[in-house]
Amino acid sequence: MKTLLYSLLLFTAPLLTAQTATPEQIISDLSELEITEGINLHIISPEPIQYVDLSTEKLTGDLPASNIARIKITDNTISNKDKKKQSIPFFSGDTVGIITVVGQSFIAQYKAVYRSPDNLNTITNIHIQPDAMQPIEFDKMIFSNRELRQFALDIIQKNADKKPVRIENNLNLSMQLNNVYVMGDYIFLDMTFKNTSNLSYDLEALKFSIEDKKIHKATNNQSIEMTPVFQLNPQKHFRKNFRNIYVFKKFTYPNSKVMMIRLIEEQLSGRTIEMKVNYSDILKADTF
Repeated sequence: MKTLLYSLLLFTAPLLTAQTATPEQIISDLSELEITEGINLHIISPEPIQYVDLSTEKLTGDLPASNIARIKITDNTISNKDKKKQSIPFFSGDTVGIITVVGQSFIAQYKAVYRSPDNLNTITNIHIQPDAMQPIEFDKMIFSNRELRQFALDIIQKNADKKPVRIENNLNLSMQLNNVYVMGDYIFLDMTFKNTSNLSYDLEALKFSIEDKKIHKATNNQSIEMTPVFQLNPQKHFRKNFRNIYVFKKFTYPNSKVMMIRLIEEQLSGRTIEMKVNYSDILKADTF
């Protein structure tokens, strides 16, 4: 198990400019979490965890998933002169450390309290609740995945039947850019894919890149791949219709280039459809 070292800062870079605008927290006000030898405590966050701190060496843990911190009591044995192991005793109610979890937009702290293994009511997992979160403010407008998801859901609720910004048709497939939205330093692409054939579509990849508008020689083409920082739906299969929201950090490109969007099917000779998006389409982005 990868150990969360004593007072080690994990993923500190995104937090260097963080400032909290909340009242000071004191230990006596912290919520208590019960913890027992041999039982892992899983702390589940509503957004990716950026950093975990365990205030004492009595606790150890790791991050088995981006939004889960797994904590346990450290193997509390010492060796005597006869090379025999002896347990370092804990007593029920002892505080064994402070657990600090920092997400993309909040900090949550708990007091870990020891409970005897005989206690059958020991909690094995908790979800971080809103009342345990202290918000973190950043100098730049950085949205958490939870916030980006909510923005994307708001867009999905909008009517996508109006005239799309761009549309391409090929091989009984249709790719349309319904609209472009901007929020802070983020660009949201609202896209719909339609399949009018009787064969369902298994998506291998949806690729975004910035490429030269005019290519005189294939070797002269400069392609810059772009990866969304968030997408609402990870779905890879659809029969007739599929709508999704793709989110990018704000970007610019000159009029001599275009954004190329390629939908590629999961087959050796799979159906592929491409769309070129001019920068003027991005500049017309709506706000919401």
